[in-house]
Amino acid sequence: MARKRTIGSQVVREPRAVYTVDVSARGRLVIPAAARRRLGLKEGDRLILTVEPDGSLRLRPAADAVRALQGLYRDLAPTRSLSAELVEERRREAEREAGR
Repeated sequence: MARKRTIGSQVVREPRAVYTVDVSARGRLVIPAAARRRLGLKEGDRLILTVEPDGSLRLRPAADAVRALQGLYRDLAPTRSLSAELVEERRREAEREAGR
């Protein structure tokens, strides 16, 4: 299965890549440099490991998961800004406390 990647406004299909990795005595895996380059991974990047029902493993950058979740509930309150409401509530509380 080819992977799709967007470069500018153009969608590029990348061929499937297969890498062999070894598990160390302490359970560590080393992601090959070619795979890290392809995924744009740098030292310190956090990954999410998922064990699929078929027993395969899936690694994905945590930043991708965060981007996928951003705005997930936006349609539940499209005309409300919950963060603005929270700020306003905190201001009212501060004013009440200052008036005591």
